[in-house]
Amino acid sequence: MRLISHPVLCNYYITYRCNAKCGFCDIWEKPSPYITLENFEENLTHLKKLGAKVIDLTGGEPLLHREIDQLLKLAKEKGFITTLTTNGLLYPKWAARLKELVDMLHFSLDSPHKEEHNNSRGVDCFDHVMESIRIAKSLGERPDILFTVFEENVDQIETVYKNICEPNNLVLILNPVFDYNNVDTGQSLSEDTLEKLSNWGKKKNVYLNEAFITLRKDGGNHVTNPVCKAASSTIVISPENELVLPCYHLGLKAFKIENDLSELYSSEEVQKLVALEGKLPECEGCTINCYMQPSFAVEMNKYFWKALPSTIKYNRLKGTWRALI
Repeated sequence: MRLISHPVLCNYYITYRCNAKCGFCDIWEKPSPYITLENFEENLTHLKKLGAKVIDLTGGEPLLHREIDQLLKLAKEKGFITTLTTNGLLYPKWAARLKELVDMLHFSLDSPHKEEHNNSRGVDCFDHVMESIRIAKSLGERPDILFTVFEENVDQIETVYKNICEPNNLVLILNPVFDYNNVDTGQSLSEDTLEKLSNWGKKKNVYLNEAFITLRKDGGNHVTNPVCKAASSTIVISPENELVLPCYHLGLKAFKIENDLSELYSSEEVQKLVALEGKLPECEGCTINCYMQPSFAVEMNKYFWKALPSTIKYNRLKGTWRALI
């Protein structure tokens, strides 16, 4: 049963450029412009009209945008819940100007070991994450640690939890790795690893969407009965000011946003693509977290009920009632 029929989230790619070279991501390889304040403000108006509540300023590395503070201010002024994930390299420079502008601020960390994390990211950024934690806390911010889980680092969760998150009273978000764009990231996590993740999700100050685990055990999205609602729950906007469908990772078609995003999204041509969400051959077996999470929130099924307890838990941990979608 569909609970919400309008988009709830916007993944706004403000640039594809990145100052890291992660082995499990290919976005940093793309040439890219930066979005303009003018286009951003106009699109926010129409996102509001379409019913979106949350805007994720993403990339690439979003802090490479020289007007990132102004973008966030605009989003907050229009009443959006804001999210941003950074590798920490530029956060110390921006920290004071970003204070109270990001509702869900995530620092990426894939290993408690400096050399291993730096090798994963392709740049020396471990010390910057540690410095970013210190600075954020001094400003009264409470970032989350976003830990992407691979088969080879699942047993490092405990060290990150005990040595980094607990002493700093930070929430640990566990993000099971997934494959996309034909990049082999080792998505097939073993049953043992999935069980370990489920157990960690029950611990204090740890967030894991249990529906991610269930979906993987079920073999991912199935085109005959798709759980994915990517195109109808999430609006994806590119740095070229294009509406990308049915999702960023598949990106079958990009529509130039000339004036009215809401009119474009509601057009017959776009809605025909929206109707294909989760049903295309490439969608078979998909487990991409950033689209499955909002999909779980808009339709009442077993994944909705699996996701609900962790959503409530995160809101309680953050001390505010916000939809983590």
